Amino acid sequence: MRQHVLVDRGIRASYLVLVLAGCRGAPGALVPVGAAPVGGEQVAEWVAATVPPVHRLHRFKWLFQDERSSAGGRGSARIAPPDSLRFDVAGPFGSNPASAAVVGETPLWAEPPDAVKKLVPNYPLMWAMFGIARLPDRGDALRGMSEGAITAWQYAGDTDTVEYVWTRGEPDRLVTEVRQGGEVVGRAETTLDSLGAPLRARLVVPGVPAKLDLTFLSTSRDSFALDVWTARRP
Repeated sequence: MRQHVLVDRGIRASYLVLVLAGCRGAPGALVPVGAAPVGGEQVAEWVAATVPPVHRLHRFKWLFQDERSSAGGRGSARIAPPDSLRFDVAGPFGSNPASAAVVGETPLWAEPPDAVKKLVPNYPLMWAMFGIARLPDRGDALRGMSEGAITAWQYAGDTDTVEYVWTRGEPDRLVTEVRQGGEVVGRAETTLDSLGAPLRARLVVPGVPAKLDLTFLSTSRDSFALDVWTARRP
């Protein structure tokens, strides 16, 4: 049975202001202080709603910008639910290719070895850019709320905090923020269509500062050969 953790109208109003401010890049937690503790089963239900039910192949344009330079090109991502992903990106005319295969938050391989770190600071943010939330680590403190079209939840560990806000609408939107030691590592905002396929994604990394934009060109259902998960051979 679907469960909902409700908040009163005062908290809800303050929370909506926080969400809107956060999407403009303002500091501050996404999940309101008044959100209640929730159980792992409830969180698992919220996470499962973001995971595609079938294998998907995404094709996208990407643009990375920091204070010194910018780079862009095209890429693809193959996602096999619940937790396997391979991405391939390259610059203009196939220059500077990079690839990686990941299961959950564990890399199987990456070419070059820093392929993931060059684009995203950690794995929850990487998954979030494709509209997918991750489950908490064992021992994390869990809080959350669900009211109308908005569901928000938080994982708080010893040093890391991960927060999600999922807003259902036209389009849907998933906002994700990761903090380490109280400092924002990055915030990702992804818009999705009615089938949960990503349309656009932006990751902002304030510490650099830098941003990564993905514009999705297509999403298709696909089956993957086993060698998709194997590193390229020279």
